[in-house]
Amino acid sequence: MEQVQGKAPPEAPKLALENDGRLTLTFIGAGSAFTKKFFQTNALAVKGKDHLLIDCGTRTPEALSLLGLSVMTVRNYLITHSHADHVGGLEEVMLMNRYVSRTKPLMAAPDAYRRELWEKSLRGGAAYNERSSGRWLRFSDFWDTVPLAPVPGADRELCEGRVGSIGLSMFRTKHIPDSAADWRLSAPSYAVVLDGRVLYTSDTRHDPELLEFALGRWPIEAIFHDCQLFTGGVHASLDELAGLPPRIRAMTRLMHYGDAVDKHRDRAAELGFPGFVEQWKPYRFD
Repeated sequence: MEQVQGKAPPEAPKLALENDGRLTLTFIGAGSAFTKKFFQTNALAVKGKDHLLIDCGTRTPEALSLLGLSVMTVRNYLITHSHADHVGGLEEVMLMNRYVSRTKPLMAAPDAYRRELWEKSLRGGAAYNERSSGRWLRFSDFWDTVPLAPVPGADRELCEGRVGSIGLSMFRTKHIPDSAADWRLSAPSYAVVLDGRVLYTSDTRHDPELLEFALGRWPIEAIFHDCQLFTGGVHASLDELAGLPPRIRAMTRLMHYGDAVDKHRDRAAELGFPGFVEQWKPYRFD
């Protein structure tokens, strides 16, 4: 679905933060970091009375507004890595909640990464707005945290926790730099599995071992996979993903795509993918 900047099309839904109890994933944005037609990729998970926003990029507050939500009504955030199309909206989240709603939302991020996120991405725009008890503000002045426990003996720094009824499993991906041979040599970036059923890779290079890890550990029903429309750089490409086994392609929807996506829809279908994710369409899992 193409977007006209700043204007919602007539079919834009009004999203709710509660539902009938089925896990539902709705893409607030579906595009790449530099899209001009689509909002940057992030998704809202809802299950019963619980919700979780995965990533909050630069244009996310705008996209939420078009859907009848705000950064003050969304209470739970999960962050996968520190590129601006995934964290650029967090300053608005922090400042609006601290100074307007005067509440603290929840952040789900592994402990070591959460400290890096604050020190290297969020602190400059948030810490120096005031002094509290003789000190500049800290992460804990803006956020409460979701406990994520490391899983003993698990690969990829797997950690797990919950936001209400929504189960979370986060593990490392191979994203940046493009010279990194594996996830261990990559900067922190994470995939997430929801309720042991739905794999959301967030940003990742082509990494069949990531899929082997997830499919070998959980009964995955659906995969939402990073997919750029050319080969090279720090994202998996359609050509690379074409080499996945047919059974995996059949359960994999493609996200984080560029503005030329319409030229690639037929090929994705021919390859056996269910297609590119549709922005603002709810994906439900019974």
